[in-house]
Amino acid sequence: MGWMKDETGLGKTPANYVPLTPLSHLHRAAQIYPERLAVIYGKHRATYQEYHQHVTRLASALAGMGIEPGDVVATLLPNIPAQVEAHFGVPACGAVLNTINTRLDVSTVAYILDHGEAKVLLVDSAFIPLAEQSIAAMDGPAPTIIEVADPNAGIAATGNYPEYETVLRAAEPDFGWVWPEDEWESLALNYTSGTTGRPKGVVYHHRGAYLMTMGTLVSWHMGQTPVYLTIVPLFHCNGWNHCWMIPIVGGTVVCCREVTAANVFNAIADEGVTHFGGAPIVLNTLVNAPAEERRDFDHEIQVFTAGAPPAPATLSKVAKLGFNVTHVYGLTETYGHVTECLWQADRWDGVDEDQTAGLKARQGVAMPMVEPVLVRSSDQSTVPHDGATPGEIALRGNTVMKGYLKNPEATAEAFKGGYFNSGDIAVQHPDSYIQIADRAKDIIISGGENISSVEVENTLMAHPDVLLASVVAMPHEKWGEVPCAFVELKEGATEDVAALIAFSRERLAGFKTPKQVVFDTLPKTATGKVQKFELRKRAADL
Repeated sequence: MGWMKDETGLGKTPANYVPLTPLSHLHRAAQIYPERLAVIYGKHRATYQEYHQHVTRLASALAGMGIEPGDVVATLLPNIPAQVEAHFGVPACGAVLNTINTRLDVSTVAYILDHGEAKVLLVDSAFIPLAEQSIAAMDGPAPTIIEVADPNAGIAATGNYPEYETVLRAAEPDFGWVWPEDEWESLALNYTSGTTGRPKGVVYHHRGAYLMTMGTLVSWHMGQTPVYLTIVPLFHCNGWNHCWMIPIVGGTVVCCREVTAANVFNAIADEGVTHFGGAPIVLNTLVNAPAEERRDFDHEIQVFTAGAPPAPATLSKVAKLGFNVTHVYGLTETYGHVTECLWQADRWDGVDEDQTAGLKARQGVAMPMVEPVLVRSSDQSTVPHDGATPGEIALRGNTVMKGYLKNPEATAEAFKGGYFNSGDIAVQHPDSYIQIADRAKDIIISGGENISSVEVENTLMAHPDVLLASVVAMPHEKWGEVPCAFVELKEGATEDVAALIAFSRERLAGFKTPKQVVFDTLPKTATGKVQKFELRKRAADL
């Protein structure tokens, strides 16, 4: 192999090197699947040819408004076709897509618009008041608004701004897409939830998104022409990059503006949905849906769930409805899911129901687009694979963010030791599968003993009356802090604190048993994750 040391004439050329970008996926799909349905939303039915045309016109319109490569274009949109189109149309003019959480407050939206320096803002008509108030609160230049009406939901345009469809009709249909010269160029800007301060701007590059789509296809065994339902908000990790992925296999994206059990079951029965992603709360919604909201279907639905460790009891129940759930794990900083609880058929087929649910509740192993995922102790050494020694999940690979926008200190801290340090506390089992014990900040330390809030939550979720449970630390004079459970009950169930505590005590060590139970509606993010920082505030006042 000594001859390889002389690489004269073996450099990169246009013939052997093209920057990786998810833009390639739609460009290809429009050529080979022109008449296949690409996007569905009620009466809206767009073929790949039409989808590509909408994207091209959006890119043209933005360029005509003065948007240049590297500029930021933001959106305040639910999961509707315009949001799907923006994922390709914004980068197709060289710009960076910033999808903003529609459930944020005015102050936070204003901060994001200022910090990201958005030049244009696509806004659903229902969120025009939020956009206007946020722009009024900005310190910097205001973005130009393009309003997106939603006739499918009965939401008409205000008439105060250029409307999306009108803007597209006036745009150039033959606009030449702006392709990245370097795959490291920024593709998207996503903001963290900001539960402990101002949100941080996470920057994605074209290469990472491209590899994310390829790795997901392999892990999810999607095959050709899947029908994907957009339950994960497209403003959260760009919907785990799934809309960038679906054109590879000529699939169909079914938009879902509002996630309800009826909407999910209707999409499966009427549109033939085969795949969707969602938080465990979505699975809970399906399991507890009343009979009148359910529809029959005769095919198995493949589901990725993430956002919080799913309770084994929930996984067991949803499997009986026809949903094959794979637990995945990731963060905004990793483009979404990067580990999967890969099912080992040769070892696990035939185990009983409880064992199956327990195995599937783990966060699993690295997906194909990620390097090995480690669990490391505070000195950055790898913890023993004993299923008991806790450490922090550390990740490395091409689907780790470029860094935090305008925050080199936070970026350096996140990448300390040559890995992205997640802040999630986990154990690693002898078979190398990881399992989250808790977020570092959610561990309850009672009398010097560590208590996993996840373990207590899973126990409570096994109670037949419990719809949702979340456990946080409550200050205690003697023990420092003790577990406090916030519980949502199923309809018709009776509030009985003593019964829930007794149920927990039968299954947990005494010090892990909740010392107080509060029946209340739990505060949640747009993706269905419980906002524990709010519950900690409530617990502190008890």
